[in-house]
Amino acid sequence: GAMEDKRNIPIIEWEHLDKRKFYVFGICMTMMIRVSVYPFTLIRTRLQVQKGKSLYNGTFDAFVKILRTEGAAGLYRGFLVNTFTLISGQCYVTTYELTRKYVSRYNNNNAVKSLVAGGSASLVAQSITVPIDVVSQHLMMQRKGESMGRFKVQSQDGKRLLVFGQTKDIIVQIFKADGFRGFYRGYVASLLTYIPNSAVWWPFYHFYAEQLSSLTPKDCPHLLLQAISGPLAAATASTLTNPMDVVRARVQVEGKSSIVLTFKQLIAEEGPWGLTKGLSARIISATPSTIVIVVGYETLKKLSLRPELVDSRHW
Repeated sequence: GAMEDKRNIPIIEWEHLDKRKFYVFGICMTMMIRVSVYPFTLIRTRLQVQKGKSLYNGTFDAFVKILRTEGAAGLYRGFLVNTFTLISGQCYVTTYELTRKYVSRYNNNNAVKSLVAGGSASLVAQSITVPIDVVSQHLMMQRKGESMGRFKVQSQDGKRLLVFGQTKDIIVQIFKADGFRGFYRGYVASLLTYIPNSAVWWPFYHFYAEQLSSLTPKDCPHLLLQAISGPLAAATASTLTNPMDVVRARVQVEGKSSIVLTFKQLIAEEGPWGLTKGLSARIISATPSTIVIVVGYETLKKLSLRPELVDSRHW
C-alpha cells in the first residue's frame, strides 16, 4: 500500500560507529568549514554590535571594507581562539548521541529524543563555548587602531602583538574588569540562543526532510533531500533565534549584564529591525556548515560504521 513504499530514512545510532574514525573525519571536516565561513561569523558579530549602520551597511559592505582596511587577516581575527570551540562541537555530538540512547529507555518517540538530546547537548557545549566566544568576540572587535568593544588590544611600541599575545592581553583585561565571571558573560543569553536553536533545528530538519521526501520522485537521493532540509531548518532556526543572538553578542562584547535591558535598549535605539541585525551573515555562515554537517554527518556515519555492519545495511 501507500505506507510500505514510503522511504524510511535510516537513523544510524551511536553504537554502530567506529568512534576514532568519526572524530578524526569530524575534526578535519569541521576545520574546512570553519575556515570558509569564519569571515561571516566575524561580520555577523560586528554587524550585531555596531550602532545602527555606523560602520557597515550590511554583510557585503562589511566584507569589502574589512578586506580593504585590514586585509584578509582582518577577516580572521580571533580565528585561532575560536578553533578551540571544536572541542565543544565534539562534546555536543557525544552528548547528543548518549542522551538519545538514555532517553530511548523511557521514550522512543523521535521528536522527544531529539528535543531532550539537543537541549542537553547545547548545555554542555555552551559551558565550554561561552568563555572561548567571549574572548574571540573581543578579538573580532579589534579594528585597525581601535576597538568596537570594551577592550582594546595594547600594541607594544606601535608593533601589533602576535595572535597569542593579543589573546593573553584580552584575557587579562577581562579578568581585571570582571574576574572569572567575565568569561561567562552572556552565558544565559547564549543558552537562550542556542538551546532553542538546536531544539528547533532537529524537528524542522526532520519536518522538511519528510515534506521533501513526499514531494520528490522515489529515486531522488536521500542525501540531496537532507542537504536541502538542513539549511532550510538552519535558516528557520536562525531567524527565530536571531533577536536573542544579537542581544547575546552585545552582552558579551559590551559587558552588559542584563538581557532584558539590552533587549529594551536595542529596540529603543534600532526599532524592531534591530533584531534582524547580522541575520543574513548568520544564515550565510550557517548554510555551508549545515549542508556539510548533514551530508557529512550521514556520510561520516556510513564511513565510520563498524566494518562488520557495513554489509548488513543497504543504503
